[in-house]
Amino acid sequence: MNNPLCDPYLVLTKVYCGGKFLKQSLAETVIEPLHKARTVKICYGVLEKDLYLEHIIGANVKKQPKSAVKIILKTALYMLEFMQKNDYMVVDFAVELTKKLGKEGAAGFVNAFLRSYKIPPLPQKTEEKLSIETSAPLWLVKRIKRSYKSQTAEILSAPSKGVCIRFVRGAEKYLDKPHTDTPFENVFIFDNFTRDEAFFAGDYTFQSVGSVAVCSAISAGETLLDACAAPGGKSVLLSNKFKSITACELHEHRTELINSYVSRMGVTNVTAVCADSSVFNPEYENAFSAVLCDAPCSGSGVINENPDIKLFRKESDIAELAKIQLKILENCSRYVKAGGVLYYSTCSVLPEENDSTAYNFLKLHPEYTLTIPDSPLNHVKTAYGLQFLPHISLGAGFYVTAFKKRVSL
Repeated sequence: MNNPLCDPYLVLTKVYCGGKFLKQSLAETVIEPLHKARTVKICYGVLEKDLYLEHIIGANVKKQPKSAVKIILKTALYMLEFMQKNDYMVVDFAVELTKKLGKEGAAGFVNAFLRSYKIPPLPQKTEEKLSIETSAPLWLVKRIKRSYKSQTAEILSAPSKGVCIRFVRGAEKYLDKPHTDTPFENVFIFDNFTRDEAFFAGDYTFQSVGSVAVCSAISAGETLLDACAAPGGKSVLLSNKFKSITACELHEHRTELINSYVSRMGVTNVTAVCADSSVFNPEYENAFSAVLCDAPCSGSGVINENPDIKLFRKESDIAELAKIQLKILENCSRYVKAGGVLYYSTCSVLPEENDSTAYNFLKLHPEYTLTIPDSPLNHVKTAYGLQFLPHISLGAGFYVTAFKKRVSL
């Protein structure tokens, strides 16, 4: 029988010890095909519950185990506590894997721990308790609580709604599967969805509801610069609103992702360019009727889809990201024609990256006026834009706003 802890261990070691994102680690690891869905579920689950699992381990040991053993313990604990797997089988598999890794000396500890551990009480303080319950770092809990007060727990614990699919054609063939409608045409969220040949034919694509909503907020025009475009979903969706689109991406390998996406979807008016959107390109000055800056951000609005964000993101990153966001906005503002529109979006729920960035941009650029768009997806209207929150916006946390360039001062 296949040891169900082996493949998750290989994947999670690359995350915990190698600093790789989960999706990248899953893609790079040879996983037994028959049990791939189980492996993916376990890997996501362990990262989603990381701090809670740390809390259990810390309360039941005198000395923290080394990384390899801790990953085995976290995997086994997740299977025991959240997958209701048979106790003795999980323990036996964990011990077997420990020995297989050449750590016979730790096998007895793993066996004893998993057979005798107790679930410790949660901390009394609300923020610390919420941090462990949601496995969100304490700094993130505090920042979200500062902005959203009583909604904090709902924001941090909002689950993913499923797999969001945008159809170009043929949606009716799939709508017998369990799904949730969205306010966007031909966009549905499925409980589960397996890619088939229609994907490669460009009949549909995987695209988050947040990404679709950002595109929905953008008005049609002549030329668009998508300043941070990879993997290309927004550029492709917006190709039916603009005569031509330039899709910029900083890294060459991600620029190739855009080309691949464009080719698969059969779009002909999107040109991918490898370029740094924070550095001025004189050829682009006053060249576009619209510019979209979907800026690098903390990802705090999509932790339910990307639990490794909670592991890697640091509080000190927020101020640095805000500087980068403003730098990109300021540079790209030079590319908008008079009367054109500059759009700004993130997948963050933190005001420091959203309203604060919009405020700072407008303060520095009187040639622009705020023109907050609208959206059919449930949201909160802030002073400077639209804030979408995971617990009210079909699982998506993101932000979008717009600035119109004056024809003359």
